[in-house]
Amino acid sequence: MNQKIKLTITVVSFFVAISSLCSQKVYGQSASAGQDSTLIKNRIKIDEIDKKLIALLGEREKAVRAIGIYKAKNNIPPLQAARFKEVLDKAIEQGKTEGLSPEFITELLNSIHEESLRIEEEIKSKK
Repeated sequence: MNQKIKLTITVVSFFVAISSLCSQKVYGQSASAGQDSTLIKNRIKIDEIDKKLIALLGEREKAVRAIGIYKAKNNIPPLQAARFKEVLDKAIEQGKTEGLSPEFITELLNSIHEESLRIEEEIKSKK
């Protein structure tokens, strides 16, 4: 048999085996027949959304770096409490339209803001 054909068959066999395993196990837990496709599809969807969230956070932090450089050059302190309150208030309102609690939005944005402040402080200290 031709080497290329053998390799193709092997790769296809590998993916068939992986698919079979995924349908038998869902993240380390046995899946029932009804749970099988729904759970797997939704977990895959969540994984894809999480990947996009991380990418968006990365984009956000690039903007934070640009702001941090500007603030460092212009002797503006990293913490702008009024601005953060404005961002938080808008996010809480938007979160309500998505069914997200104000507590969750506050905790999420506090974590994001802490990282932003860390980045800005780092930039300021290198000035």
